[in-house]
Amino acid sequence: MDTLFIKNMVCDRCILVVQNELDKLDIAVKNIKLGEVTLARELTTDERDGLEKTLVPLGFQVIDDRKGRTIEKIKNVIIDLVHHQESGLKSNLSDVLADKLNHDYNYLSNLFSEVEGTTIEKYFIAQKIEKVKELLVYDELSLSEIAFRLNYSSVAYLSNQFKKVTGLTPSHFKQIREEKRKPLDKV
Repeated sequence: MDTLFIKNMVCDRCILVVQNELDKLDIAVKNIKLGEVTLARELTTDERDGLEKTLVPLGFQVIDDRKGRTIEKIKNVIIDLVHHQESGLKSNLSDVLADKLNHDYNYLSNLFSEVEGTTIEKYFIAQKIEKVKELLVYDELSLSEIAFRLNYSSVAYLSNQFKKVTGLTPSHFKQIREEKRKPLDKV
């Protein structure tokens, strides 16, 4: 059995793309999840090289070093929390990461900052703001519902963080997005 760690595998569509490429290469998969593929057997060097050549043009990369794997695991936990969990984060991010990765949070934080050049907190905030943008564009939830879903203490805090990251207020962002959209009959 062989486990591969794959960089930039961050959504369900990514899982489907990687699964499809593995199927094309006739590589049997036991389990596949964000950033990680468990294979039924060890790959030969030629198979591994072929897989890497197939994945790189699609924006993926097989990660061989331990630090890189840990960084991808951190990112995937955060992405899963922000983009795929309906209830949002109900405990400290540091506790969640330490628990899921079986490492001390200080080690994870220092490693992430060293390799990525930013903090885990800033990465987490950036992911949350991307989710806010997505929810604003869908126009199904009010700003207070978005704040609640993403576990912000208040709408004001969400708005301030959004403006700090994007330079725009959430309402201005939404207005700009709506102005750029054309009705189907005008396309």
